[in-house]
Amino acid sequence: MKKLALLTLAAFLTAGAFAQQAPATDKKQDMKDLRKDIKNVRKDKKERREELKEGDKKEARELTKDIKADKKDIRKDAKDLKEDGVKHPIRRADRQIRRQHAHKG
Repeated sequence: MKKLALLTLAAFLTAGAFAQQAPATDKKQDMKDLRKDIKNVRKDKKERREELKEGDKKEARELTKDIKADKKDIRKDAKDLKEDGVKHPIRRADRQIRRQHAHKG
């Protein structure tokens, strides 16, 4: 009886562990997320400079927290892309952003 209970418990725990894993995303989606995060960091840095000029340190601290969170996402996305075989994902994303802006203006 104990063996059956332990086996059932192990089966449920295993099923729960597999259910919590995020589905694998493809390279294009990871690159899109990386570009979006890089753009957000640039925008937040610009806003933080403006807030510091105005003297609003509280808002600048909140923007700094946003920047740190975005940089954490950038590192995670870059790691995932490297595992998928993309070389220099951050540099590649920077160049893609610059190319997008060059074609718009």
